[in-house]
Amino acid sequence: MSNIAIIPARSGSKGLRHKNIRLLNNLPLMAYSIIAAKESGLFDEILVSTDSMDYARIAITYGASVPFPRSAEASTDLASSWDVVTEVLTKLRDFGSSFDTFALLQPTSPLRKCQDLQKAYDMFVERGANAIVGVCEATHSPLWCNTLPDDLSLKGFLPENIVRLPRQSLSKYYTINGSLYIVRTDYFLANSDIYREKAYAFIMPKERSIDIDDELDFIIAEAILRKFM
Repeated sequence: MSNIAIIPARSGSKGLRHKNIRLLNNLPLMAYSIIAAKESGLFDEILVSTDSMDYARIAITYGASVPFPRSAEASTDLASSWDVVTEVLTKLRDFGSSFDTFALLQPTSPLRKCQDLQKAYDMFVERGANAIVGVCEATHSPLWCNTLPDDLSLKGFLPENIVRLPRQSLSKYYTINGSLYIVRTDYFLANSDIYREKAYAFIMPKERSIDIDDELDFIIAEAILRKFM
């Protein structure tokens, strides 16, 4: 199979300005995804989609390609990563280049390892999957969650069969961690829902599932890098 890694890195982050190139332990954030993709040995191309020439130069420095700039339509706050993937795959096909699979690697998930990618691809092949998606165990069970009324009353907040249960007796719940998506290209282009058929979860540990969105996430990621990496 021919495989491409797509790393979306726009410059217009509102929460943390320029977070995709902010230094994390002396490396730009996006560099972690590029390096993991390179070290995995899986990809025929590692492509960064960005609307910034400065970001493009940094991406190329660490070994990624930036064959074309991201369009203005795919660079707005309303554009999703999947919109970016669609744009990339469509433009590549217009240039006469296509790939059997793509991996969407968010630059805000810097702690995934190349081994995670390798094992996820092994799973993809072994199961004849259309999609493999990274997940991790949820920090808190959704069974302990509910909405609150205006007066903040907790009456009926938890179902009666949950109130006295110890946490350890609850079922495990998992959340999509945003770290990796491996998808068959033709399947993606034909289906708006990648979870529709033959999609499987790739379970990752919490320490490699951090998704950086704010300042606290950066602090946590730095601490994890020091202790576990």
